[in-house]
Amino acid sequence: MLELDGLRIEQGDFRLSATLAVNTGARVAVIGPSGAGKSTLLGAIAGFVPLVHGAIRWQGAPIDRLAPSQRPLSILFQDNNLLPHLNIFDNVALGINPALRLSADQRARVDQALARTGLSELAARRPAELSGGQISRAGLARVLLRARPVILLDEPFAALGPALKRDMLDLVQSIATEQGATLLMITHDPGDALRICPQTVVVADGHAAPAADTKALMAAPPPSLAEYLGPG
Repeated sequence: MLELDGLRIEQGDFRLSATLAVNTGARVAVIGPSGAGKSTLLGAIAGFVPLVHGAIRWQGAPIDRLAPSQRPLSILFQDNNLLPHLNIFDNVALGINPALRLSADQRARVDQALARTGLSELAARRPAELSGGQISRAGLARVLLRARPVILLDEPFAALGPALKRDMLDLVQSIATEQGATLLMITHDPGDALRICPQTVVVADGHAAPAADTKALMAAPPPSLAEYLGPG
């Protein structure tokens, strides 16, 4: 279980609080108005945003004082975390060894991750030579390879068209299910949440609410979410 216990984040005039728990293996959407603090919340979980107060625990053990690289998670941002000067094989291999000194077994694991995400034929290309969907798959290949128990997604598919985005969401769902991973996914689209996330956390008015049933939440949203979503 991932627990956020009495979290308080302050950045200038911005304030965000959260007390909630996410069960192991759950798939949870994070939704709310722009600027409400969704990315800040995931950044705090990942270790990139400091806490003023509170604790973050995974399976009962505190992780909020660990460096980002030591936390049991992978995070994928909108730019998919790819380095432009490296080819796709090396970008994915960073998930195993940042120095890119790989054993034969590790190289085989990279090959398997590329095959799983449909990128075997593109391993020698650099990010600039790939389409948006292929770049998204490369980011997911690294997440797959890292096999961390928590996956955080900060809108990595926001720039994709509807059909391609659905493909990426289905791939995320498949990877999370295969690995038994806990997923938190920021989205601005309620359809994304309904597609793969049975639960949703609403971030609004300086607060991240406990996870609620996605279908029920979208059917009868609280005022802050209803205002954000607009007329149905």
